[in-house]
Amino acid sequence: MMGLMVSEETRTTTSTPIRSSAESAEPRSHPTRAWATRLVTVGIVLTALNLRPAITSFGALLEDVRDGLGMSGSVAGLLTSVPPLCFAVFGVMAPRLARRFGSGAVVCAGMVAITAGLAIRPYTGSAAGFLAASALALMGIAVSNVLMPVIVKRWFPDRVGSMTGLYSMALALGTSAAAAVTVPVTDALGGGWQSGLAVWAGLAAAAVLPWIGLVRVRGADSRDGERTRAAHPAPRETGGLRITRSRTAWALAVFFGLQATAAYITMGWMAQIFRDAGVSAGTAGLLLAVTMVMGVPLAFVIPRLATRMTHQGPIVVALGVCGLAGYAGLYLAPAGGAWAWALLLGVSNCAFPLALTMVGMRARTGAGVAQLSAFAQSTGYLISIPGPLLVGVLYQHSGGWGLPIALMAALMIPQIAVGVLAGRDRTVEDEAARGAVL
Repeated sequence: MMGLMVSEETRTTTSTPIRSSAESAEPRSHPTRAWATRLVTVGIVLTALNLRPAITSFGALLEDVRDGLGMSGSVAGLLTSVPPLCFAVFGVMAPRLARRFGSGAVVCAGMVAITAGLAIRPYTGSAAGFLAASALALMGIAVSNVLMPVIVKRWFPDRVGSMTGLYSMALALGTSAAAAVTVPVTDALGGGWQSGLAVWAGLAAAAVLPWIGLVRVRGADSRDGERTRAAHPAPRETGGLRITRSRTAWALAVFFGLQATAAYITMGWMAQIFRDAGVSAGTAGLLLAVTMVMGVPLAFVIPRLATRMTHQGPIVVALGVCGLAGYAGLYLAPAGGAWAWALLLGVSNCAFPLALTMVGMRARTGAGVAQLSAFAQSTGYLISIPGPLLVGVLYQHSGGWGLPIALMAALMIPQIAVGVLAGRDRTVEDEAARGAVL
């Protein structure tokens, strides 16, 4: 992705965010460039809509899938840990793949992988097959997770906050929609959980189309990158950036990992917590949807607010306090105050769009954003892997939700601490150049 990264830096410094080296060599009309920008916007929104239904649709039908495939609580916990594992393993590959094939082509392939995985996994007939097909879909999600901040920085360098907000809002909408309608859709299709999960492959297929159009209209993203490398050699700071020397990069990675831990525990287990408290399956799905849908308006507001602040620490603290209050409610009265706890945890989960916004703010260049995004997300998702699995083990062996909820609340404290550190006004390039080590 070096050609892409350099192209991003060139756009950033020249204040022409949608002009590539290919366009310099072969001038294109303003209407064409404007149309390409609109196509990128549509692609970003459709991609974001597809980055979580693979997970929340499974969470809404977790008990049915467990019964259908004969899973134990520990195996189900393993399945809820697969998303962060795949995001860590495959996400780190995204910059290299984009350097080789172009970011648009990689995201397009990611959407194809999501489509295939979601269509196949309900009909494999075994837990192992379900896991393998889920991994295919999650591989597509992983590379798109990493490349979305890069694409936003490349095409909209002066609107990072608003475009990250749009992307995060669409992501939250897709997440909440899958949680809310998967059970009703399953009932409408005859009650089989297989059809209720497979239906989400259609949405993923729709997201393939704008990226196909964009790669074609850009004259093949990879060729564009090759011309960029020839015309604009990489600056020394890009090749020499050692991201692990930055305190802020490490703080952001740990913050990303802890918020991801909370998010995937919520998506994988919260509906089950409510069901075990006596709430019906349909209502539990709606409660999960409420938690997810809180991210729709807040995911648009928080990035815009964050970009207007020199230090994002106060937002981190406010979101953490909401999380602690929500976990306390789940422990004390899970059914009695279910709607209030769902709302509070929904607010807390908006640490995700805040983390994405800070990725764009803590690096000066497109290349820096690419490296920081890959490092923070891959390291963060590695950190988040044990959480959902540990919740499943604690639930199975303790016979209740007291210990798992206590774990969730305890993890919120370090999340607040490292989030405050990551919110400081500095860049990873400057820290790495000074040789700062954690």
